[in-house]
Amino acid sequence: MLSTPQTGSRLATVAAFVLVFASLSNAADDAVLDVPNAVAATEAEMKPYAEPIEHTELAIEMVPIQGGTFTMGTPESEADRNEDEGPQHEVTVDPFWMGKYEITWDQYDVWSEQMDQRRRTMLSIPATPRDELVDGISKPTEPYTDMSFGMGKERYPAISMTQHAARTFCKWLSAKTGRYYRLPTEAEWEYAARAGTETAYSFGDDPEQLDDYAWYFDNSDDAYHEVGQKKPNPWGLYDMHGNVAEWVLDQYVDNFYSQHPKIKNPLAIPSTLYPRIVRGGGWDDDPDMLRSGVREGSSEEWKEQDPQLPQSIWYLTDAQGVGFRVVRPLIEPTADEKANKWDKTAPVQLDPVE
Repeated sequence: MLSTPQTGSRLATVAAFVLVFASLSNAADDAVLDVPNAVAATEAEMKPYAEPIEHTELAIEMVPIQGGTFTMGTPESEADRNEDEGPQHEVTVDPFWMGKYEITWDQYDVWSEQMDQRRRTMLSIPATPRDELVDGISKPTEPYTDMSFGMGKERYPAISMTQHAARTFCKWLSAKTGRYYRLPTEAEWEYAARAGTETAYSFGDDPEQLDDYAWYFDNSDDAYHEVGQKKPNPWGLYDMHGNVAEWVLDQYVDNFYSQHPKIKNPLAIPSTLYPRIVRGGGWDDDPDMLRSGVREGSSEEWKEQDPQLPQSIWYLTDAQGVGFRVVRPLIEPTADEKANKWDKTAPVQLDPVE
């Protein structure tokens, strides 16, 4: 049963953030936050780093992923294989950093509940130039219900956001840090999930081992769990199998692989609202949906309980197992490349039914 958000709890959350913010220094006016290990000119210089969310005690841990070529898709012999997982094909991806964990509610709500702006208003602190840039980025409208559905907030994965909302969070994070963040492409996600393996899962082919690596239908007790509680994959990424399925940038195209038998940095730029892709499976999925090569497309049913007309561009009332993690490419794309490829998307909302 859905619960309604409590005004008192939201005010308490704001007050808690204010206490944290008040104890920290004001933002620097620099365009880019100075973060150890976040700067690299070459792949060899890439190191893990923690991207702080300015004015808070929160940080997003980033893991370097070396570029390379891999076989994307699943072999016809793989158990429970779906037709859209083939044909297997050669894909090359450039180096990038990827979030060690899925984005959590405490990180997400700094943006979604406008904590920065509330803090400055309550403490009468003037905005820095970077604050003004961040303030210009859209924020979600207030949800009609608690979007965690009572499953937990701090260190739990943020869920039930549209791809548009996840992409806008990345835009906000980019403005806030001066570094370019986005969702991974489908190819980047699978490359990182496989972590050099060619088996159904990053740990092998036996789903009996899933309990060590993933939260899924059989062990989740009907809820998501705190990030990072299971074993990581060989490249140090947690919850790539299960907990929540993760948004990627791509439109779902069932025969996309056959159209591009050998390709570098592929991306199916979204052209329709549905379907778009999530990867990795979630806490409410069976083992076959957690395989490294599984592709799942979004649908209108993910908003079925949304009572609003037009339906929200921010929330997915019926996708309680969908979240995301962020990536940052080693080489930041140009403004034209962002506009024409990486940040290009349409539409974000369907016309209401008359």
